[in-house]
Amino acid sequence: MARADGTRAPALGESLEFMRLLWAIDHGLRTRSKRMAATLGITGPQRLVIRIVGRFPGISAGQLAEILHLHPSTLTGILRRLGRAGLLTRRRDRRDGRRAILGLSAGGRRLETSTGTTIESVMHAVLVKLPRQKIRVTREVLTALAGGLSEKLQA
Repeated sequence: MARADGTRAPALGESLEFMRLLWAIDHGLRTRSKRMAATLGITGPQRLVIRIVGRFPGISAGQLAEILHLHPSTLTGILRRLGRAGLLTRRRDRRDGRRAILGLSAGGRRLETSTGTTIESVMHAVLVKLPRQKIRVTREVLTALAGGLSEKLQA
């Protein structure tokens, strides 16, 4: 791996190299998310929730947490902030009063449309340049890593 100054960086090995790249992606996601908050008024995770709720109106909070691989309590804060901002609607499920059914307000629907300043637009721009086979394999690797990281630690 070459550095910006042309010298070679020390070999890290496969595991450390993956970690380095994942942390670079995490840093980029957080940086873009802050920029989105400043320009659009919502963070990357909030926009992802808006996009999913827009795609699946009437989705329950539990189903949304499952799709996002988040603990429901983590999702609660995002939903609360979007509700306070008037972007998300919540109503009780008529069949099960314990379930919250989610939808978008008019303001939420306006933010659902694609714009060039979102994380999603960057992802799309990169992915359209790659062969579908590479994307499929990458998704398999990332799915395996996410599964491995979410496994409960054994005592």
